[in-house]
Amino acid sequence: MLEEHAKLLGLIQHAGEIVGRKKLQKILYILKKLDYPFQEKFEFHFFGPYSEELSLQIEELCNLNLLSEVKEEKGGYHQYRYTLTEEGEKFLNHYDINMENIDSFIETLNGQNARYLELVSTLLYFDDLSRDLLIEKVKVVKQKQNYSDEEIESALSFIENMQAKRCVV
Repeated sequence: MLEEHAKLLGLIQHAGEIVGRKKLQKILYILKKLDYPFQEKFEFHFFGPYSEELSLQIEELCNLNLLSEVKEEKGGYHQYRYTLTEEGEKFLNHYDINMENIDSFIETLNGQNARYLELVSTLLYFDDLSRDLLIEKVKVVKQKQNYSDEEIESALSFIENMQAKRCVV
């Protein structure tokens, strides 16, 4: 159990900071789909893949003062910033979490906005479908997001590039 907490803290440590609960959920889900050893279970929810386990882990880590969660008012909604605390850094020193080549993936994913990561993670969630059915499914389940064909094609290329880089490792 604590090793899973350490993996999550390691992810945030590599990122430096992750802005947004949704973004954190999507980054971890995408990394899991790239075969990094995260154990959280995900189900499809309003904003794509969502893990209640991950939400509970984040809450636990904040309560243990290993993770800092700063709530900000952002034009009518709340946004959360996640960073490791000093205690979180010390906690990680007790674990040897080595996930090969994860740094570049975390940096790439953290550089994307949450809306784009929502699209990428949704495409990955339904990746057992053929390309045409996948695109159709995303247009139905993400109708409110109104993703353009160009955004979907960009996300599919992004996924292919990430998977190709992961296979090279």
